[in-house]
Amino acid sequence: MPASDQAPLQPTYRRILLKLSGEALMGEKAYGIDPAVTAQIAQDVHEIQGLGVQTAIVIGGGNIFRGVAASARGMDRATGDYMGMLATVINALALQDALEQHGVLTRVMSAIEMRAVSEPFIRRRAIRHLEKGRAVIFAAGTGNPYFTTDTAAALRAMEMKADVIMKATKVDGIYTADPMKDPSAQRYDRISYLQVLERRLQVMDATAISLCMDNRLPILVFNLRTPGNLRRAVLGEAIGSTVSA
Repeated sequence: MPASDQAPLQPTYRRILLKLSGEALMGEKAYGIDPAVTAQIAQDVHEIQGLGVQTAIVIGGGNIFRGVAASARGMDRATGDYMGMLATVINALALQDALEQHGVLTRVMSAIEMRAVSEPFIRRRAIRHLEKGRAVIFAAGTGNPYFTTDTAAALRAMEMKADVIMKATKVDGIYTADPMKDPSAQRYDRISYLQVLERRLQVMDATAISLCMDNRLPILVFNLRTPGNLRRAVLGEAIGSTVSA
């Protein structure tokens, strides 16, 4: 069949929430943002937007500041968490710039109001942006201390009625132990929410896993560093590990 006559590829997921850690933006750097990494993420998102997939993104701030780590050194936990939320806004703006350089219309929506650089988070407006084909980056977590960006990702995914949370990591799925430290670690293709909680696997924090379990929202964990993996994931190819009921 000639290429022009082939049926267009149909994505398995129509609306996704992509969860990025702040550390993912560092690449091989020890701190901050690697423009080459944001450019690759932007290219991956551009590819799936071309398939008609609506893309929401929640981003962490650990490459700049971690509230939990500061709290362990004596800083007030709430203050540290608010500083971490501001770090996520810096990351969101960097990613927005990369996405727009790849031709992806993008909106940053912050749970902490900063009208000069972002829109305030309003659920219906966010859904409207997605319906219009814009990528939406949710910054500042939930806007509350003591809640991680994992929990923010689960919450925003539910609010956006996403089909799946795609958690991008530096390994190709969920393992019985850290594969970077334990060569004998075994990878799970599929695992249940309860097994993740019982085995204390570091997929997302317990609050986020519980939220997903209560609302039967699947989580796909995959390797972000392999170009094209995001496209493969939305097309339903067997990559990474899936957490479901």
